[in-house]
Amino acid sequence: METTFDMFIETEVPEDELIVSRTDFRGIITYVNETFAEISGYKPEELIGKPHNIIRHPDMPKSAFADMWATLKRGEVWEGYVKNLRKDKGYYWVYARMSTVIKDGKPVEYKSVREPVTREKKIEMQNLYDKMRAEEENETRVVLYIKNDKLDAAAALEREVSKTHET
Repeated sequence: METTFDMFIETEVPEDELIVSRTDFRGIITYVNETFAEISGYKPEELIGKPHNIIRHPDMPKSAFADMWATLKRGEVWEGYVKNLRKDKGYYWVYARMSTVIKDGKPVEYKSVREPVTREKKIEMQNLYDKMRAEEENETRVVLYIKNDKLDAAAALEREVSKTHET
């Protein structure tokens, strides 16, 4: 159970830099630029060889990624707004363009280039994604204040809810 403020801290993506990564066809990271590493809070070597979903924020609806994978598998470019999770549990928003890299006429990997998102668009997308998760996944993000003597009970409830997600 997250009891720190860290999950509410947003890292702003600089206007003059692009976040770039490449993955194999299974989504395993093969390259990240320094901006990606810095914004995500990881070192490049902590990311290379890991699934790209290491930075997937729990606020993101599963259907957004299902659409992304289906689009990429058709050989098309996918574009969309993504809320990513930092190593320190903070977050950052990006507008991502993902496409297939072709070498010698053959697809070899995926490339993603990301850029900053305006405050207004972040709010719009957060509201949309919250609605999508509620409707599609029957889940709603909850932030609440409870008495300290109830923390153990809340943690037990969270563990119980997590178990139902695994089955």
